[in-house]
Amino acid sequence: AKGFGAEVKRRILLGTHVLSSGYYDAYYGKAELARKKMREELADIFKKVDFILTPTAPTPAFKLGEKADPLAMYKQDIFTVPVNLTGVPAITFPMNTVERDGKSLPVGVQYIGPHGGDARLFDIAKSMYDERK
Repeated sequence: AKGFGAEVKRRILLGTHVLSSGYYDAYYGKAELARKKMREELADIFKKVDFILTPTAPTPAFKLGEKADPLAMYKQDIFTVPVNLTGVPAITFPMNTVERDGKSLPVGVQYIGPHGGDARLFDIAKSMYDERK
């Protein structure tokens, strides 16, 4: 555990607990059903759109060491968790910065594509990068 931050340690311990015998069926089985439903819903959405654009996080980045509250840390993942749970490709990159307390903090955007849409996302990201030069 040496070298891991407190948040990483918390997430590892939670995952270990959920996968331990006695809890596996209660939690993991239900989580897999939820993932399946999410994948189905995203597949339906991608029948209507080519990709989804979201912020990477609900707020601008915070300063290093600023957030110690685990709930606040989890909330920062609200836009990336569905991507990770469903296995669809996504690419995120800085779009701009905001000033806070004399510091310039990055704001990122995330493009989400359908299963198999990785190459298209790279094309979009390259176009965005080229435009920003």
